[in-house]
Amino acid sequence: GDSWGIFTFLCAALCNLPALPALNCSEELGTSQSIQQTYDLTRYLEHQLRTLAGTYLNYLGPPFNEPDFNPPRLARAERVPSATVDLDLWRGLTDNARLAANYRAYSRLLCYLRVLDGQVGTAELRHRLAHFCASLQGLVLSIGGVMSSLGYPLPAGPPAPPGAPPASNDFLKKMDDFWLLKELQTWLWRSAKDFNRLKKKVPPAVVTLRLEARGF
Repeated sequence: GDSWGIFTFLCAALCNLPALPALNCSEELGTSQSIQQTYDLTRYLEHQLRTLAGTYLNYLGPPFNEPDFNPPRLARAERVPSATVDLDLWRGLTDNARLAANYRAYSRLLCYLRVLDGQVGTAELRHRLAHFCASLQGLVLSIGGVMSSLGYPLPAGPPAPPGAPPASNDFLKKMDDFWLLKELQTWLWRSAKDFNRLKKKVPPAVVTLRLEARGF
């Protein structure tokens, strides 16, 4: 009938059409997306550390859990990478230099935290520290991803676990822990600002459509 004839005609027409162009999606993301994810992770770690620090300082007891406790930095604490660099000097560094400093610092801070995790006496606190260490390891990898996407070389391999002699008494050991948490807070605060500025420098992902046609 007429319907069958129309169907036959349409099939023949479709078979004789030139090959349809293949539609490919080429996305220049990577860099901007990686920077955004790293920024989000620093903010998440800031929030996570506030809870962890409060719990851990209560575990250490007074005077470490007192709001106005602000001891001078001891020579022992200098083993922990310090974030107390002049802000104008820090901002004057290249993006590569700041990223490398962040990568090295968090790699080293992670080593100290893992030692800390093995020394805590309560199961709940060990669980929280382990979760934070996993998140911080993610931040190290994320910073490495940003550096790679920007074409920057990664700093030398991860540092060896800290091998400094243990504190001579319990108070100095607690002081080491206090400064570790304090420096972590400062690093994360500054890193969030670094990645917020960096994501403004890198344009958002551009999606381009490329037509690959055969037979045209």
